[in-house]
Amino acid sequence: MICANCGGDNESGRRFCGDCGAPLAVACPVCGAANPARARFCGECGGALAAVASPAIGGVRPEVGAPARDVAMPVAPLTERRHVSVLFADLVGFTTLSERRDSEEVRELLTRYFDACQTVVGRYGGVVEKFIGDAVMAVWGTPVAKEDDAERAVRAALEIVDAVTQLGGETG
Repeated sequence: MICANCGGDNESGRRFCGDCGAPLAVACPVCGAANPARARFCGECGGALAAVASPAIGGVRPEVGAPARDVAMPVAPLTERRHVSVLFADLVGFTTLSERRDSEEVRELLTRYFDACQTVVGRYGGVVEKFIGDAVMAVWGTPVAKEDDAERAVRAALEIVDAVTQLGGETG
């Protein structure tokens, strides 16, 4: 994807330019769909994406139904407030366990644990953000928020506890 601000070439899926930091997509003020920064109208609903200066806030904001302009307006950073649910799952006593076992056994155990967590989190619509040591951090509510994200996270956590109990029984 080519940045409209600096012309930098970026990989697809990026939200901001890796060279200048400008947003690569513009959110439609009508339906919220992502559109290329150069688009003048939303590809989902046809709403106008033209930006107009807003002296009250000292920046640029999209205006619904505003006429498209030929003059390039400076791009204001996109900010968005989201409510997300975060699940942090950590194995109790893992350090002691890892000291008593062979490193290959520990790696195999962690791989099975991470796979189980990833499967459960995915089943409930979450995304595993990272694995840290023996911990898993997963989120719900980004990039798409749902009304029951918090409930999904709690249900995933309960199922992870069951999966770890079963894994512990299998591995001793």
